[in-house]
Amino acid sequence: MRPVKQGVFNVTEDLVLSIGRQALMTVLLVSGPILLFGLVTGVIISVFQATTQINEQTLTFIPKIVVVLATIVLFGPWMGHMMLDFAASIFAMIPQVGP
Repeated sequence: MRPVKQGVFNVTEDLVLSIGRQALMTVLLVSGPILLFGLVTGVIISVFQATTQINEQTLTFIPKIVVVLATIVLFGPWMGHMMLDFAASIFAMIPQVGP
């Protein structure tokens, strides 16, 4: 970034790519635990259904919903902190970026 005035920077491709990269990493970190626990639960239930030959469709959804909700409760404060840190860094950057 090249300074235009003192403390003000132009928006460059590098800045936009950096913000995009940071946004993608934040999304991956925030959604990762939910997706991971949901996936593991789905695999365990699928193996259980395959071994017992129970083909009940509701058996797959109810445990996944419970596990996802428990994961949100368990990791919710951390997820909120990650999203707030990202938003704060974006808002802090606004006064420094010039036309």
